[in-house]
Amino acid sequence: MLKTVGVTELQRQFRSIFEEVVVGNIPYVLTRGSKPEAVLVSYEEFMRLQEQDFARRFDHLVQRMTEKNAAYTEDEVMNEVKAAIQEVREQYRE
Repeated sequence: MLKTVGVTELQRQFRSIFEEVVVGNIPYVLTRGSKPEAVLVSYEEFMRLQEQDFARRFDHLVQRMTEKNAAYTEDEVMNEVKAAIQEVREQYRE
């Protein structure tokens, strides 16, 4: 259940709202002048959202790499990766 609170009211009721967010896992939309400005969520929910975003971005990156490498064989790609690793190792040795 999503709740909304103005920043002035948030200041007055911070402890009780904080408990609702942390213990009850109830997100709050924070408004200023009736305009939504931010969201207050539990740390657990924040981490879940971060993981979802990471997975989405990772999947997008894999898709882009697959498209860019479509014209190359797996052996060609692996040879390029090995060459890049070797180049980086040589730079660290210097």
